[in-house]
Amino acid sequence: MILSMTGYATASAELDSGSLTLELRAVNHRYLDIQLRMPDELRGFEGELRVAITAQLQRGKVECRINYAARSAQSGAMLNDDLLQQLAAWNREVQVALPDALSLSVADVLRWNGVLETPAASSDELRVALLDLLQTVLQEFSASRAREGEKLKEFLLQRVDKIEALRNAVAPHVPAAIAAYEQKLTARLRDAIQNAAMQDAETHGISDERIRQEITLFASKIDVDEELSRLSSHLTEMRRILSQGGAVGKRLDFLMQELNREANTLGSKSVDAQVSRSAMEMKILIEQMREQIQNLE
Repeated sequence: MILSMTGYATASAELDSGSLTLELRAVNHRYLDIQLRMPDELRGFEGELRVAITAQLQRGKVECRINYAARSAQSGAMLNDDLLQQLAAWNREVQVALPDALSLSVADVLRWNGVLETPAASSDELRVALLDLLQTVLQEFSASRAREGEKLKEFLLQRVDKIEALRNAVAPHVPAAIAAYEQKLTARLRDAIQNAAMQDAETHGISDERIRQEITLFASKIDVDEELSRLSSHLTEMRRILSQGGAVGKRLDFLMQELNREANTLGSKSVDAQVSRSAMEMKILIEQMREQIQNLE
């Protein structure tokens, strides 16, 4: 499976004490960089969260954002019996000391700080809920990265096919270029010989030898068999890596350098307009692949 470094997932969990929300997002990065943003009451679980994320991710800039919203006093609250009894005792004492004083109303009691208690989650409860929620988010996060990775894989394979088609079209142009150069060079040398009135047999032999030397030198300069062979080998390796799956980003990035080198050499050796255009199209396709490979783990 090919995984993209770009992904997003979020999930929530309801506890007696409140609600947890965990959001995970990532973009491409050379290494694994995890940033955790969470309330202070959850900061003690940071180490375990990092271990869980690192176990599933290898590269990428990952932001994990956690929110914890405790329930309000009106939701799931309970009366503090001890404080309620204390308020009742205080109210009686005040009535005895000050008969004209107003007695506490129900509203007064409910507004008293600490009378209403919301259930507080224990540290263990929060830890278990948080780690379970993280695993749920990581599963969806990995699924989104896999979907994006498959799209990138298809994109890369399409470019590989196009480069291979260009590579196959280049090979027939080299012999034609050598033949055209031979005709052109022969014509030029013949014209030079005629102008210099060098028509004797000895000179004719020398001119033919000169032509053969020039053709041999020219052929060696424009010979691209080695470049075409290496291009084919690199494209085969790309297909193998993509079919194998896993963490392929760095290996494919290296292959892009090698492909670009061969395309550059092919262009520099070209004496044919079609070969030059093919080399340029290869470089464009390689650059397109290189940009997308930066998003692969």
